[in-house]
Amino acid sequence: MTDVFFYIFSTVALAAGIGVVLSRNTVNGAMFLIGTFLSMAAIFVLLEAYFLAVIQVLVYAGAVMVLFLFIIMLLDVRESAAKKTSVYTWVASVIGLAILIVGTASIVSADSIKTKAAALPEPSGASLKPFGYELFTTYLLPMQVTGFLLLIAMIGVIALSKKLNTDGSAK
Repeated sequence: MTDVFFYIFSTVALAAGIGVVLSRNTVNGAMFLIGTFLSMAAIFVLLEAYFLAVIQVLVYAGAVMVLFLFIIMLLDVRESAAKKTSVYTWVASVIGLAILIVGTASIVSADSIKTKAAALPEPSGASLKPFGYELFTTYLLPMQVTGFLLLIAMIGVIALSKKLNTDGSAK
């Protein structure tokens, strides 16, 4: 039964991912991305990686996508006009897809990955306490710098999205 759910959620993730790429409306693309994140969280639950599933829902489907939608609506992004795709774009896309397929096939068929995976020890009750301790002691400065960079980026988006009147004052 787990295999059936895996195939269902992986199909939903692939379909939503394709929806993100092919959607011309940015809000619809963001909603497809939320569907991709949620189906990936369901796959993590099936793999018994509950922490990753919760982080996937809280951080990505929750906070990051709310931020994306906020920026999309704040910038007032209009639906892009239908532009004709050039031949160079199609050629580059096909070459990139071929490289992706060949690379994925070579990685999957490599014997070294299978032997390394077989040699890994079984996980034994991993605790998050050491991870949290390291994150907020050893890596406290990078965490704070990252937070300030995100704050500066958000302030920059708000400043850039301000609409100016004809006399130069902000609306």
